[in-house]
Amino acid sequence: MYRIAMEKLLKWKQSKRRKPLIIEGARQVGKTWLMKEFGKRAYADTVYINFDANSRMAALFSSDLDTDRLIMGLELYAGKKIDPDHSLLIFDEVQEVPRALASLKYFYENAPQYHIVCAGSLLGIALHQGTSFPVGKVDFLKLYPLSFKEFLMATDKERFAELLDRQDFRMITSFKQTYIDALKQYYFVGGMPESVQSFAENKDFNEVRDIQKRILLAYEQDFSKHAPNEIVPRLRMLWNSIPSQLAKENKKFIYGLVREGARAKEYETAMMWLSDCGLIHKVSRVHTAGIPLRAYEDLKAFKLFMVDVGLLGCMAGLRQRTLLDGNDLFVEFKGALTEQYVCQQLKTMEDLELYYYTNDRGSCEVDFVVDTGEQIIPVEVKAEVNLKAKSLKTYQEKFSPEISVRTSMSDYKREEWLVNLPLYAIDQIKSIGADGLKNTRP
Repeated sequence: MYRIAMEKLLKWKQSKRRKPLIIEGARQVGKTWLMKEFGKRAYADTVYINFDANSRMAALFSSDLDTDRLIMGLELYAGKKIDPDHSLLIFDEVQEVPRALASLKYFYENAPQYHIVCAGSLLGIALHQGTSFPVGKVDFLKLYPLSFKEFLMATDKERFAELLDRQDFRMITSFKQTYIDALKQYYFVGGMPESVQSFAENKDFNEVRDIQKRILLAYEQDFSKHAPNEIVPRLRMLWNSIPSQLAKENKKFIYGLVREGARAKEYETAMMWLSDCGLIHKVSRVHTAGIPLRAYEDLKAFKLFMVDVGLLGCMAGLRQRTLLDGNDLFVEFKGALTEQYVCQQLKTMEDLELYYYTNDRGSCEVDFVVDTGEQIIPVEVKAEVNLKAKSLKTYQEKFSPEISVRTSMSDYKREEWLVNLPLYAIDQIKSIGADGLKNTRP
């Protein structure tokens, strides 16, 4: 299975300023597979250590963190020599032994010749709880579910993924039904690696749904096992409210939908826990369009999205037959799936900040506003081929962005101030400049 993150890992290996690498991401997004596959492809040998319920590792790291002593202990545990030039050291579920995380500082300072990658399904929580290691001594890589491009590649459509990257929209439009059909499948299957692999091999939607239910159950079990007891009920209520939050016409998060009379203060810790686990994306409102957008963030108004569109559909009980009903799938839950999909794709893109915009009166709302670091791009999301963009026009008149994007099921089209970008090509948004897509053929 192709993962774009593999290219980032190969660059990390070659970097002269390489530090121990921490891979963050939700449970079951493929962190362990990625680390092991990286070891197979790029190293002569891999030493894999799982710290979960590992008393020997807990004992090894409980003493001093001298790197020579630690390497000797790891070699004894693995039963083989660790060659700093040709071995990859993998620390999995590393949050279970906080002292192992702390040791990364000393590996960076005293033994930088060792190649170390770490991951853990609850690593984000461990980091935010103040686990001791200095910022600046490690590199980070965020791993998400498979993007639509990766889904295309996993389902034997590599040439179609390449065509998107070439931005040949005349050719893309000729084969648009292939993209639309694949997008419908992606809405149902999502990007969790186990779901995608099952679908790629068997094309069985029922089997995919069973896998998604198991993943959701594992998340619920994590709540009870790892979260503080006092917030577990709130975690469950908050988590289970997300489909109904996204089904609203205005998708702004409302605490009253979690529980009648609920207040922000009661759910802040639960929300932070879900975010640190990588299970939700919190997209805040901005009230103006200056660079950087973060300076204009309204922390009290936000939307919550899930980690994966397939899991959202599973939680909401989306039926398989909607795949066969024309484009009905794209307007299920008032476009909730489509907005979730767009958020999920934009989140996988590096160096991109994501917000949404409403004016103070609430009469104008733009679904997403993207800060690329060089420009601000407003994005209006349409579930099918409806091309009305009243809010986008209002935003354009007020802030005069270089370019505005409407993403829908319609074909690519460049207008005066507007680019219509097909939903299946949303990952090309960073290539957009004042002239539309730079490499678009006439």
